[in-house]
Amino acid sequence: MKPPGAQRSAMLLPILALLAAALANAHHLAWWCLPMLALATAWHVRAVLNGLPQPARTARIAFALFLTTGVLLSFRTLNGLAAGATLLVAMTAAKLFEARSRRDWYVICGATLFLLLAACLDRQELWRLPLYALCLWLSAASMRGLAGGAPLPAVTHLRESARQLAWALPLAILCFLFFPRLPGAFWSVAGDDEAITGLSEEMSPGRIARLAESDEPALRARFDGAPPPVAQRYWRGPVLHDFDGYTWRRHRGAGQRDGVAGAAGATLEYVGPAYHYSETLQPNTHGTVVALELSRPPADPYVAQSADYQLLARRPILQARSYELTAYPQAVDRAELSDAARQVDLALPPDRNPRARAFAQRLRAQSADDAAFVASVLAFLRDGGFVYTLEPQRLGRDSADELLFGTRQGFCGHYASAFVDLMRAAGIPARVVTGYQGGEWNPIGGYLLVRQKHAHAWAEVWLPGRGWQRTDPTAMVAPERLSRELLQFGDGFGSNATSLLGSRPWLTTAMQAWDALNSWWQDDVVGFNFARQLGLAERLGFGDRDWQTLAIALGAGLCAWLAWIAWSVRRLARVARPDAIGRAWRRIDKRLARAGLARADHEGVLAYCERLAAAHPAVAEGLRPLAHRYVQLRYGPPTTPAEQREFLRAARAYR
Repeated sequence: MKPPGAQRSAMLLPILALLAAALANAHHLAWWCLPMLALATAWHVRAVLNGLPQPARTARIAFALFLTTGVLLSFRTLNGLAAGATLLVAMTAAKLFEARSRRDWYVICGATLFLLLAACLDRQELWRLPLYALCLWLSAASMRGLAGGAPLPAVTHLRESARQLAWALPLAILCFLFFPRLPGAFWSVAGDDEAITGLSEEMSPGRIARLAESDEPALRARFDGAPPPVAQRYWRGPVLHDFDGYTWRRHRGAGQRDGVAGAAGATLEYVGPAYHYSETLQPNTHGTVVALELSRPPADPYVAQSADYQLLARRPILQARSYELTAYPQAVDRAELSDAARQVDLALPPDRNPRARAFAQRLRAQSADDAAFVASVLAFLRDGGFVYTLEPQRLGRDSADELLFGTRQGFCGHYASAFVDLMRAAGIPARVVTGYQGGEWNPIGGYLLVRQKHAHAWAEVWLPGRGWQRTDPTAMVAPERLSRELLQFGDGFGSNATSLLGSRPWLTTAMQAWDALNSWWQDDVVGFNFARQLGLAERLGFGDRDWQTLAIALGAGLCAWLAWIAWSVRRLARVARPDAIGRAWRRIDKRLARAGLARADHEGVLAYCERLAAAHPAVAEGLRPLAHRYVQLRYGPPTTPAEQREFLRAARAYR
């Protein structure tokens, strides 16, 4: 039997809500999940419209087991956000094959809300907000349609649920602003590492080139004053010490990544001018708080500085985090290099790059000291016909030899690697530093945006009496890359999107405005924490009293919201006042009640007169004509005003 048209229309709302929730999780679902859900939805709609019977119980159980096996094969587990969301979508799709009763649809609505929660926990980008709002709206309309009563069109449920959500919005904002937040990432859910674009703990030829094609943001920085010039915008990330001839890796000894908890920190003296800035860092997989060179560690117990000046996080950076930092470009390290550190930063594979080693030793013999040797190598890179390109020829086993004496083409990773190889071959401790260089100034948001395409690699060398010194070989090969914004580069320095932005100023302005809006969303909404709650309460005049402040603000706001709700629904709660005829009979009822002859609430006036006739005939005889006249005026055909006035006079005269 087919359901009525209005009921069929209302039953489509839970399906639309489910599809919206699944779409919000599409980025981490198994590839087969959405097509399977679409097929299950199409089958259910066809079955409902044509009154088809549901599949047998055995078939439904087999289908559920088949889907569970598919999730296990796709993720090798049922744990985790991606596997859990895929399993929930799959089981909800299986539920569509037996959804007939109201209880079944309540289960589907509950699964939809859990999927919406999973999407919100995993991704909080601004562009997703309309999709989340649509899913919530459809879910609310679905629950309203399932609440019972006469079937109504879906449009009616959508309209009424929108009004109810609008009434609840002030309460949601109030709780967001003043409900006390626990410190730390209480609701954080570990994401998938492969979904995070950025630097890694290793550097091989090709890694930086791939990042140079990505427009994904890496960090945003707001400076108290003017930002540093472009040539000084070096953002320090992972420092690489170990080299196997092709790949540079972090060193796993004391003071490095594995020894964060008990590592010996850097011995920097923070002197000279400083840059004070706040930074919002995007998630990464290497656990480094990428910061402007020689930044002091933030006031964060989960961040420590290593001996090679990295700011290392004690917990994974799985979501965007904000830090208050101060950089000292002229900071110095007067400590001597230990024998263990010297050994690490002089190590080279014994059977690689013989020409580069011979060249380094010959050039070092001709140099007065280490600083002169460094200058000679930089001059060789500057005057040797080297070319900067993101599409170099592939290098073989002796990568430094082939680059320096063969192809002479590469990008920052190639030149930093070859430079450090030459330094170590000459007996000078050196290491590779990866991070970002430059950034795009956003005049609308007033911040510096560093993207993945700003990824860069440079070198540091140890000079007696001067300590570790930054040396950028790429500045010798392509100095223009380090002195101009990336948007100003021509072919070979960015993606097609970058070239398009550079040739369309209005499009650049629009993108800057959108990025500024995203920055506000990330910093002031997603990053709204307990400290900012207290700051807001203090600005509103509640004073700085920690949790008590938020409790007072939340209570005051809740009272105001309840008062607003009461004022908004006052007309709905107002009892309709009886008309003149009803008020006249109400007075008769009160007189009889005072005499001990009250009429029951369920009793009609004619039935009341019949009951009185049996117990009090005299009272009933005088009341019966008035009762018949009242019933005629109230429930009979329309009467004239004169007849109504006559009844009112008789009712007033009744004693």
